[in-house]
Amino acid sequence: MIGMLITALLSFILFFILTFIVYWKNRMRRKKIMKTAGGVFIFGFLLMFVIAYAFMPTITIPNMLILNSIVAILFVPLVYGGAKVPVQYQTMHRSLSGIIVLVTAVLIIGVFVYSIFALQDSHDSIAKSEEAEARPLNEDNTPISVAPESARNKVQKAMSVVPNTQFYDLGKLQAQQVDGDIVYVAPVEFSSFWRYVRGNETEGYFKIAATNINAQPEFVQSKMKYTNSSYFNHNVQRAVYSAHPDHIQSGEAQIEVDDEGKPWYVQTIYKPLFFSNRPDMQEIKVAVVDPVTGDVDTYPASEAPEFIEGSVSSELAATENEYFGKYINGWLNSIFGKKDVKIPNESGTESSVTPIFDEDGAMYYFTDMASPKENIDSALGYTLIDARTGELTYYNGQQNQGIMDSKGAVQIVNKQYPEKNWTGTMPVLYNVDGHPTWIVNVLDPNGLFKQYAYIKAADSDFAVFGDTAKQTLNAYRLQIAQDPSNVEGSQEVDLTEKSGVINRVLVTSTESRQSVQFLLEGDTTIYTVTTSKAPLSIFLKEGDQVDLEARIRENGTGTVETMQIEGISN
Repeated sequence: MIGMLITALLSFILFFILTFIVYWKNRMRRKKIMKTAGGVFIFGFLLMFVIAYAFMPTITIPNMLILNSIVAILFVPLVYGGAKVPVQYQTMHRSLSGIIVLVTAVLIIGVFVYSIFALQDSHDSIAKSEEAEARPLNEDNTPISVAPESARNKVQKAMSVVPNTQFYDLGKLQAQQVDGDIVYVAPVEFSSFWRYVRGNETEGYFKIAATNINAQPEFVQSKMKYTNSSYFNHNVQRAVYSAHPDHIQSGEAQIEVDDEGKPWYVQTIYKPLFFSNRPDMQEIKVAVVDPVTGDVDTYPASEAPEFIEGSVSSELAATENEYFGKYINGWLNSIFGKKDVKIPNESGTESSVTPIFDEDGAMYYFTDMASPKENIDSALGYTLIDARTGELTYYNGQQNQGIMDSKGAVQIVNKQYPEKNWTGTMPVLYNVDGHPTWIVNVLDPNGLFKQYAYIKAADSDFAVFGDTAKQTLNAYRLQIAQDPSNVEGSQEVDLTEKSGVINRVLVTSTESRQSVQFLLEGDTTIYTVTTSKAPLSIFLKEGDQVDLEARIRENGTGTVETMQIEGISN
C-alpha cells in the first residue's frame, strides 16, 4: 500500500506547481482556487491511487514525467474551470505556467532521446568476460535436463491429486537444485478471480526430476496465500511493489524451495539507469516473498540465500544477451554499421534462454549468438549467464567458429522423423571431448520425451540418437573415436602408457586419411590411431607386440598419440 500511496502523491508534483502559480497570480480568487484545488486533488489522488494499485508504475524519472503530465492535463483545467480563472491563450508562451509546461515537454522528449543512447551505458554495465571454449563434458556431470515441455506434460496429468483441483492451474516451471538433485518446481495457481475468492490460498507445488526421463511428479502440500495468481494485496508482484516502488520488476516471480521443502516466491528487481528505464546490470537485486505471511526480504542478487539458484530471472538474462550482442558499439551501430553485432537466437526454453547446471550445481542461462546478416545459420559463439550474479561469459574460440547455430540443430532433428512429427527442443551446445556438440531433446506432438540427439556442430551429417543421455553420449563418443576425421579430439584427457599384444585389427579409409582401430589381448578398450601419427600402423596384424601412449576415456575408447611396433618400428 505504501508504494501505491507514494506513486499517487508523486504524480501530482506538476499539478501542485501549476496550481500554486494560479493561486499566486489571482489574489481575488485565492479562496475559491484553494477550495476547488483541494476537491480536485482529493478526487484525483483517489483516482491515481487506484491506477497505481492496478498498474504499479515504477517510480522512475520517465514514468513520473509522464504521470505528472497526464495528471496536469486532466486536473489543472478543472481548477481553472471550477474557480472560474480566466485563461489568456495569447500570452501562454510568455507566462510562468507556459514555460513550465514547455520545460516538461522538452524533458519528456529528452528522456525519450536519452533512453535510446543509454543502451550503450546499459551494455557497459554488464559484468562480462570472454573465453575460448567451455570445459569438456564428462560422465560425472548431469548436464542434460528433461525438456520443460515434457516435464510440464507429466505434471499436468498429475493435477488430479491436488485437493479442489478445479480451482487451480499449473504455474511456471522453474529449474533448480533441491537436496542435491536438479528438479523442476511448479506451483499450483488460481485459475480465475472467483476461484481465488473461493479458495483464498493455494494448496502447494509439484516437483519432478529434471535429469530422469522416467521420473514422475511429486505433489508437496504447502499452503500459499501470496501467489502470482492471487488478487489485491495477496498478489506477489503487488507485495514487492509496495516494498520497492522505485525498482523495476523483471519477469514473473518464480518459486524456489529451500532445504526444508518450504517454497518462496523470488522476484528479480533492478534500479534503472538515471533518467531512463534501461536496466543497470550492476544494480540487480532479488526480492524474496514468504507466500504465507507476505513478508518481503531483499538481497543483492549474488548474496541471495543459498537455496536460490535463479536470483537473476530468465527475462533479465534474455535482455542482457540482447544488450550484450546488439549494443556493443552503441545504438546507431546496431542499425547501420552493425560492427561486431551479435543476435541471440530464440531457441531457449525460458524467454529465449535455457537454464543448465554445471558439475557443482550452479545454474547458468545458455544462449547461442548468430550473425545479424540474413540467411546465415552459423553460430558466432554462445553465452553463459550466471543465474545468481548476472555475470556473462562469451565463448567464441576457434572451435566454436563456423559451427551451426541452435536453429540448424533443431531443424536436423525435425527432419529426422517427418512421418512422426517429432520435433527438437532445448538445444544446448557442449564441449564433448573437444568437439562442439549440440544436445537436443526429441519430443512427440504431445510433448512427451522420445529421444536425445547428439549432433556434431561442425558437421550436420554427424548425428547420434538414443533413449537416454548416458547411452547417447557413449554412442556419440564411440562414433567420434571411430571416425578418422575426429580422432584428434579429447586433448583434455591425460596420456596413459600401454603395452600389449594385438588381438584384433580394423583399417578404415576415407579420402582424407586412414585410421587403424585395434584391441589388445586382455583389454576391451578400442584404440584408434591415424597413419599420420604412426605411418607403420597400417601394417599392424594380430600377434604384434606394441608400446603406445593413448588418451583413454571412460567410455572404453582411446586415441593413440605415439606407438612403437616390435620388429618394424625404429
